Amino acid sequence: MTKSLLRGHRKFLQNSLGDESEFLKRLASEGQSPDALFIGCSDSRVVPELLTHSTPGRLFVLRNVANLVPVFSDPDSSVGAAIEYAVSHLKVPHIIVCGHYGCGGVKAAIDGLDPIRELPSLFDWLSEVKEVVERLEPIPDKEQRWKRAVEESVLLQLKNLSTYTQVVQALAKGTLQLHGWVYDIHTLSLLVYDSDKDVFVPASGLL
Repeated sequence: MTKSLLRGHRKFLQNSLGDESEFLKRLASEGQSPDALFIGCSDSRVVPELLTHSTPGRLFVLRNVANLVPVFSDPDSSVGAAIEYAVSHLKVPHIIVCGHYGCGGVKAAIDGLDPIRELPSLFDWLSEVKEVVERLEPIPDKEQRWKRAVEESVLLQLKNLSTYTQVVQALAKGTLQLHGWVYDIHTLSLLVYDSDKDVFVPASGLL
């Protein structure tokens, strides 16, 4: 398996000659100035640069299981470090929390976390999603309940972002905006949270 990845790197080098090579070298020498901090799921099917058609340098990416942002009072060092660096040092104007339909972490919370008690780190990590699921109004259709849980989890992460001092300060200055997205891995479409309507709407309708 690793050999196929190494062969992929060789192809990357071969395909990165010419103009693209110069672009990447310029990025290396000039530093990064990304458009956004993208907080997404570790799911291998959800690739931020692919679904946004972004070139290197445009996204500062943080990925973890179920795209979670623990509150500042109960922080995860990796998540907190990425947020602080992106907002305070890189001065990103946007933070995007992107969940996705079909999220295994959310499904585990819906089904109950007892089966993964032997995975203590994962069990603790998903406990917040379990709380989201427990607060949901009853939805008979299991697929719709799963989707709704994904959406509600994204909204909770946006709320949790506002517990970080750097985020609060940037929001107050008007230099930062928060966005909630949901990616549909089946249709490849993207939904964006409309705070005025309190609903996720198709991204295509916002262009």
